[in-house]
Amino acid sequence: MPPLLFAGIRSFIAGILLFLFAWKLRHAIRLKEHWKFYVISAILNNILYLGLQTVGMVYLPGGLFSVLVYIQPVILGILSWWLLNENMTIAKIIGLVLGFTGIVLVSIDGLMIHLSAIGVILALATALAWASGVVFVKKLKARVDFYWMVVMQLILGGGTLLVSGYFFEDVQSIIWNMDLISTILWGGTAGMAAGQVIYFKLMNEGEASKVGSYTFLVPIISVVVSAIFLDEVITKNLLFGMLLVGASIYLVNSKEKRIAGK
Repeated sequence: MPPLLFAGIRSFIAGILLFLFAWKLRHAIRLKEHWKFYVISAILNNILYLGLQTVGMVYLPGGLFSVLVYIQPVILGILSWWLLNENMTIAKIIGLVLGFTGIVLVSIDGLMIHLSAIGVILALATALAWASGVVFVKKLKARVDFYWMVVMQLILGGGTLLVSGYFFEDVQSIIWNMDLISTILWGGTAGMAAGQVIYFKLMNEGEASKVGSYTFLVPIISVVVSAIFLDEVITKNLLFGMLLVGASIYLVNSKEKRIAGK
């Protein structure tokens, strides 16, 4: 399945499932009042995040693109300090830098020396859209029900990606088999529906920069799972990277005298 269609169908299915679960609480949607917020959230957290990611991986190797995208917790920490007035400490700054360094180490074995200016720009834009979307949702937590924000961004964003894929990709190239169907079902339920609700719930409950630091664990878990189920080798870089990510999470969540913000 072409990438835009694949991203769109997972998001759209997730949104529809969550919509059905929350139908009894439909009074909280307040569509006439909040539709602009839903559209902006869909653009940042779905259309731009998944869309830029999909296009960007055409220009860069997957490993290098992923490393650049995972500068997101660093950008999120800066935006949270600037726009949400969250605490910023020297330890947190060091922790975010260490976390990103750990991601580079974990991924370095799979990187290829192939730089594309367009690819780098798209990867950084993906990270910026992701971080901006999180801050946007958190800033509105007192005004808009977070659950419906997630539902609407998945439906609107997924629908837009599906329509874009229909016009710009080859629908006839889709090969329907059990591998594709099971991947769509898993991605639409656990990956998008459950994952998005849990992620944004945590973001709204705690400091975005602190919760965001745990995002550094995603590539770590990915490599470890690959080693267990795909017999991939656990390298020294992975071990050092894991230590740096662990130190990063500890430092970001530690208490220290804050740096004066806005």
